[in-house]
Amino acid sequence: MLKPLNIIFAGTPEFAAKHLQALIDSEHNVVAVYCPPDKPAGRGKKLTACSTKLLALENGLAIEQPANFKESVEQDQLASYSCDVMVVVAYGLLLPDVILKTPKLGCINVHGSLLPKWRGAAPIQRSLEAGDSHTGVTIMQMDKGLDTGDMLLKTSCPITKLDTSASLYEKLALLGPNALLETLKLMSKNSHVKESQEDKLATYARKLDKKEAEIDWQLSADELDRKIRAFIPWPVSQFTLTELTKNKKNIEHRIRVWQASVVETEGKHEAGIILSANKQGIVVATAEHALRLEMLQLPGKKPLAASDILNGKSQWFTLGSSITGVREA
Repeated sequence: MLKPLNIIFAGTPEFAAKHLQALIDSEHNVVAVYCPPDKPAGRGKKLTACSTKLLALENGLAIEQPANFKESVEQDQLASYSCDVMVVVAYGLLLPDVILKTPKLGCINVHGSLLPKWRGAAPIQRSLEAGDSHTGVTIMQMDKGLDTGDMLLKTSCPITKLDTSASLYEKLALLGPNALLETLKLMSKNSHVKESQEDKLATYARKLDKKEAEIDWQLSADELDRKIRAFIPWPVSQFTLTELTKNKKNIEHRIRVWQASVVETEGKHEAGIILSANKQGIVVATAEHALRLEMLQLPGKKPLAASDILNGKSQWFTLGSSITGVREA
């Protein structure tokens, strides 16, 4: 029979909330939920609670929102819960050594990659961008390093040619809670096995930057396709098209790319040149092969099929012109 554990949960976004829901539905006892302080959001900059806090409120759970754990009062408060284990999922705050050692069984983390590959802030996006065939979830015993702790359980899933970071996120949000519950089951019986990571196999998943969203047509179509899918839903790959008005003023239009596909081509074409534009999409030459732009978003508009964009802006996408060139209004 499973011995219920007293658990402190720490997390922030919807991905974390899905894991908290699994714990709430399990035999274990969630004694407290930790999440960051509420942050201003929206046009009115109203203080808004994260997904994890909202779920905790719905279930009447104790909520703690320290800015950090540097003060002894925060450290003592956490210790007062006398928990068996602390579960951390996309929390966003660094845990000092004193916190890592406070729970009887320490702190464990649900990480969105197959460690030691893709340690760091953006493992889902970087695995897709790199062209990995598989990704997954690792349940890890936390230590002072960045995702360097011993591995307790790993589960994997394939990455398809159609996956975006959003779809991979959903896949891992299904894998993670089950892996977490299985790990806690083993920990409750003291039958979990710790496997150390091989540092020489580690790769780093650096945080995403808006500057990466600018499409570089000098890359291959395969590379661009992976980047476009990796950057959905944020920061979304985009290119800049310049429109010359009748008043001879340049207006820059940032156009987001929400869907694209690789088109194999023969011969050499200058990167960035439009090869065709029809109801199937806008085909643009790259350093190797071409990219068909299938769904675009003009500034201030919703994403539309390229065919719909062409109905109103065909003059922007004439054959033989540069995708980032100057267009007359």
